[in-house]
Amino acid sequence: MSKLKLFLLAVTIVCGASVFTSCISKDNPSTEDKAVADLVVYGKVFTAEGNQLAEAFAVKDGKYIYVGDKAGAEAYVEAGKTEVVDYTGKGLVMPGCGNGHAHYSMANAIKLVGATVGLEDNASKFLTEIVPAAVKLARDAGVKSIFGFGWNVHVFESNMPTRQQLDAICSDIPMYFSDNEGHKGLANTALLVKAGIMKADGTVLKKDGDILGGEIVMGTDGTPTGYLKEQAGTYARSFLDNEEIFSLEIASEILPKIEQQLLSEGYTMYVDGWGSYFFNTNFYQAAQQLDNAGGMHFVLGLTYEIESWMNIDEALVKAADAKKFASTHVKPNWIKLFMDGTVETGTGFVDPLYPDGHQGLPNWSEDQLTEMTRVANENGVTMHIHAMGNKGVTRIINAFINGGKDEMRNTLVHVRNIDEADYKRMADHNIYVTSGVLWHYGPDGLAEYMREHGIVPAGQEDKSYPMKSYFENGIIATTHSDYPATSGSPDDPFGIMEIAVTGMLTGVNGKPYWTEELVTREQAIAAMTINIAKQMFIEDERGSIKTGKYADFLLVTKDVLSCPANEIHEAKPAATYFEGKKVFSM
Repeated sequence: MSKLKLFLLAVTIVCGASVFTSCISKDNPSTEDKAVADLVVYGKVFTAEGNQLAEAFAVKDGKYIYVGDKAGAEAYVEAGKTEVVDYTGKGLVMPGCGNGHAHYSMANAIKLVGATVGLEDNASKFLTEIVPAAVKLARDAGVKSIFGFGWNVHVFESNMPTRQQLDAICSDIPMYFSDNEGHKGLANTALLVKAGIMKADGTVLKKDGDILGGEIVMGTDGTPTGYLKEQAGTYARSFLDNEEIFSLEIASEILPKIEQQLLSEGYTMYVDGWGSYFFNTNFYQAAQQLDNAGGMHFVLGLTYEIESWMNIDEALVKAADAKKFASTHVKPNWIKLFMDGTVETGTGFVDPLYPDGHQGLPNWSEDQLTEMTRVANENGVTMHIHAMGNKGVTRIINAFINGGKDEMRNTLVHVRNIDEADYKRMADHNIYVTSGVLWHYGPDGLAEYMREHGIVPAGQEDKSYPMKSYFENGIIATTHSDYPATSGSPDDPFGIMEIAVTGMLTGVNGKPYWTEELVTREQAIAAMTINIAKQMFIEDERGSIKTGKYADFLLVTKDVLSCPANEIHEAKPAATYFEGKKVFSM
């Protein structure tokens, strides 16, 4: 061999050794220059980075400084300085989960200032027990409005309470009771008068169709019954004394309760789907104050809701202005819209039509959606739109493409049905979806019942809420619970994961709606970890176990990657860590 070749070989060996040593020195530092970790965790670690598994990780100053094998992590341990958690054989270690859309703010507020109606409570109990109790509380407290939530339209529909029946209980305090989905409401005459829908003498001022996207149900006497659907309900609700119902003090009081609920279920990221549900920004202010005081241990995304009856220009300005409430863990970066209602109650915007020939209740024209998307995206605000019917989905996608910016990750919420051609358009334009997969199953006979009674369009009785198709088409999909509008489905990530994987929840006598759309366990975890982080624009900081990211992780009581599929829902966080600190333990 020539001297030149020997020289080059020597250089190659030295350089190669140098590169290799560099990698090792990062993960297995020498005694002289090693970093001492604050925390080292051993166990089966699912990183959510390309389905990778690891044996251990090390954390310092709230961030991962090493992810790899156990031997490598041991180099970061120093007795008396490093906390060591050995979770080997006890379950799974995984990133903290996210909830892509729920309503913990509203749900927790109701517990303090409203009346809760159970899913099984019928109209008789509502009128004889629940409403009178709410009225007594209101009178004792001297409040000016009564608010409640939770009645089930399928239980009430055969005996829907009227405003006259509510008036017989209380005629002087405006009251509004929302159904469990938040899409329908019952109002007494006092509220309808205050909202300008009618006069006290029965004169009708607004009839069905006068509120875009809403329905004012009329009685045989030609006056409103008090039953309001979709945007007619949000319009009437805006005339409650919402500042009294949801003051800054109440918002501040419920935030620790929300945090405890989230952390106990394994959530460290959350998008509130109704940040301005009570038509004020008190929840925004309270969250910012708590975070600035160092008391927030999760990342909160906030959506500013705009209704179709509002002055849109003014509302868009307010939505953009809400960004002033941003802080380290508070991200007020979204606008929430309702495109339509729900397919099962006939208000989702669909094609083909419902068996009786109607198409649903769309709240917005395509031109309106396009212009709103343009203005929002130009001001750094992302669209977050409730859509159930496939016709509504197509209209929103058109608006996102024609008015939006792909980098803004405009998002569809729920999505019961979608046309095949729209998958590619979503992927091509970086349109996200947070999926209502928790409604992917139903009791035995439900699909047949819907078919026989013409409740949903033909062909949609047992094909609803896709999931696998998003992954197959390269669309970023996340999961959500929509709490408290869960209709008996689970709120926690592992209950949702079981439904995403099996199409069922153990204990329910039923079957999956759409088995072709079930996903793998790894896909389900991605949807509720790294994909949520992407939805919230924080994937460089959170959502997976990776060197340099914040150490938000769970010690899960079961290995949900390998346990029997019908046991996934039994998993719970034995401990939840946020930025390297234990913030919840069983």
